[in-house]
Amino acid sequence: MFKVGDVVVYPAHGVSEVESIETREISGSKISFFILKVLDTQMTVMVPVTNVDNVGIRQLIDGEGIDRVIEILNQRSVSIDNQTWNRRYREYMDKIKSGSAFEIAEVLRDLNILKRGKELSFGERKMYDTAKTLLVSEISTSKRQDKKHAEKMLLEAMGKVEPE
Repeated sequence: MFKVGDVVVYPAHGVSEVESIETREISGSKISFFILKVLDTQMTVMVPVTNVDNVGIRQLIDGEGIDRVIEILNQRSVSIDNQTWNRRYREYMDKIKSGSAFEIAEVLRDLNILKRGKELSFGERKMYDTAKTLLVSEISTSKRQDKKHAEKMLLEAMGKVEPE
């Protein structure tokens, strides 16, 4: 379980800090909540302690996890499903909402591969940016380094030299 001061990942929102654990009375029942502050947006989120697993809140990835993210981004010979754009969009959004750094890396990799063959739609560009931002934030926090360094590491893994 998490404690005050822990830095965790809140799926689809990113790196968050456990600010407090509060008990509130709702409909006559006392419920304990984690109060999380999303670091990138400063948004505050209340998550019932009993719902942590359902929501998918997890620890930051470690060095081994970062290496795996880089391996995923290095993959070039991945076949992208030629399904309709909206079906692919839903599939990618589900991966982003899962909160898994590895699934988010797959979305970023796949969109990067698509980008080489055609211009991405507005929705795809937004999703690309979201996936990149989530990974940059988590990796920079995990490695205790600035975001520019983490972004450069991701871009190099995808075969890019400098930010767009």
